[in-house]
Amino acid sequence: MPVTAAVLLLCAAGAFAPQRALAQAAKPVDPDTSVSARAPDAAAQPSADDSLQADFAQRQKVLDRRTEENNYRYGVKEHDCYSKFFVNHCLDNARNEMRETRQQIRQEQLALDDEQRAERAKQRDQQKAIKRAQYEAEAPQRAANEKASQQAYEDRQRQNALAAAQREAEAPQRAANQAAYDRKQADYQKQLDEARARGVQDAQDREQKAQRYEQKQQEAAQHRAEVEARQKEAARKAQEKAQQQEQQRQEQLKLQQQQQQQQGK
Repeated sequence: MPVTAAVLLLCAAGAFAPQRALAQAAKPVDPDTSVSARAPDAAAQPSADDSLQADFAQRQKVLDRRTEENNYRYGVKEHDCYSKFFVNHCLDNARNEMRETRQQIRQEQLALDDEQRAERAKQRDQQKAIKRAQYEAEAPQRAANEKASQQAYEDRQRQNALAAAQREAEAPQRAANQAAYDRKQADYQKQLDEARARGVQDAQDREQKAQRYEQKQQEAAQHRAEVEARQKEAARKAQEKAQQQEQQRQEQLKLQQQQQQQQGK
């Protein structure tokens, strides 16, 4: 039986847990309220805000604890009802008592939520008032900054206009300088082309001279060879003629000797 009682208590607590969640979820969240938005006000009045927020948190804890206690008491009474003769009557009484307590807690929860919303709205209004006052206080400085910006813009416009006028006045001189530079570049390019052409012509002339020199050398060598050949041929012919003459002289001497011998006989 104690085990069964424990199970019933757990079931009862689980059944009424969503009611507690609904009570906590009932607190609305203001999208305009943020930590950054409340930071200046909290810095301005740290003690009052901290005390108020601590009071809200304490009251919320009390409501949460009462909700848990109400759910627990209902679970216990529900468990005890099953041991009585008039079970349904006992359950109805326990349920009615639980609902009355829940309704009281709900009313107090709604009142707490209203106070928190009102406090957040108050803080938003204070922040808006502070920002509005700050904006108004900064109005002279903004006006001065806008005037300075306008003055700076006008100064830049005047400087741009002066620079444009100066560029326009210097345009003819720039054009003349560009034309002179173009002519100089054209003359330089012309000289460069002529120098390249002369280099090519000189190379061709040197090649032709080298070819003519080589040809003359070949012709001279051929002429020397022909002269040497003619000289050799002339020497050979002279030698043959001398040999023929010597042979003829020898034959004449021999013939004379023969004639003298014949006459001596």
